[in-house]
Amino acid sequence: MGKAKIKVGLIGLGRMGKFYLEEMQKSGRWEIAYICDTNPRTREKAKILSPESQIVDDEQVIFEDESVQVVGLFTLANFRKEQIEKAVRYKKHIISEKPIADSIEKEWDVVKITENSLCFSTVNLYLRNSWYHNQIKEFIEQGEIGELAIIRVCHMTPGLAPGEGHEYEGPAFHDCGMHYVDIARWYAGCEYKTWHAQALRMWSYKDPWWLQCHGTFESGVVFDITQGFVYGQLSKEQTHNSYIDIIGTKGIVRMTHDFKTALVDLHGVNQTLRIEKPFGGKNIDKLCELFADSIESGVRSPKLPLMRDSAIASEYAWKFLDDARKHDLPAIGNLETLEEIRERRRTMKNGYGLLNNNN
Repeated sequence: MGKAKIKVGLIGLGRMGKFYLEEMQKSGRWEIAYICDTNPRTREKAKILSPESQIVDDEQVIFEDESVQVVGLFTLANFRKEQIEKAVRYKKHIISEKPIADSIEKEWDVVKITENSLCFSTVNLYLRNSWYHNQIKEFIEQGEIGELAIIRVCHMTPGLAPGEGHEYEGPAFHDCGMHYVDIARWYAGCEYKTWHAQALRMWSYKDPWWLQCHGTFESGVVFDITQGFVYGQLSKEQTHNSYIDIIGTKGIVRMTHDFKTALVDLHGVNQTLRIEKPFGGKNIDKLCELFADSIESGVRSPKLPLMRDSAIASEYAWKFLDDARKHDLPAIGNLETLEEIRERRRTMKNGYGLLNNNN
């Protein structure tokens, strides 16, 4: 007989919830016992996507079923702290989307709750599970670029547009940018020390939708992070600019991608490598595999991101946003252009960060 499947309940079947469902179904290691969503149309879709699952509108059913080992929390951030508290109370392992709550105070409450629990928990800081960042980090650890000195990260795409339903996750630099705040810290291996941020209120929206921050880590490593969903929303053909560029005292490493293929250039003292592989998307398959391995072995994989990692990335993303507000915060463009962007995105079939449509 083969190993028993891990019994999981998924709460929230929006864009990210569907990604988890697909990867868990592919892996063959999970029994998706429940899918919970409050939207009736989403529940109807869930019946088609996972006919073997119980489809419910009350998450309490999942928490109270003692046979459920894992809960996947894929709703909006304002629900997450309460759901994590329930998961710990009912002794469920936790896979969560980020951020882990809708305020810094609540996020640190979640860290305390989960760190005092015997249950395993992780959060989807997906860049840590990417093949390209792991390849680069291994190359750096071999000493190929000398001492790590400068970390440069850029991620600019057309979407999400302001006001498209991610208010609890914050402006673009928090909602998306915290991934880049996290990955820079992951490379540095220590905490942020100093920073200065400049932001822009594109289309005169109330919150900045582009931000660039530079500063130092406690080790002396310097960083700059640029993130914004402002990159040509009304271009006839959309494009993006995404890279990491790491400079050492002896060599460099860099990566670019087009969301389909990632290209890594490694220029070390002993090796010069150019590696091209499929991008890998959100790497949810890797996260689920590491979590399944942890449950089956009873030993939490050190490769799994911690709730603490998410809280730190979230906190610094907010600090960088707050710092930008202390400086000149120009507003360029107008809300009429923003409404034109939103209207275009409502009807787009292919684009960047398109929202799940349950209509």
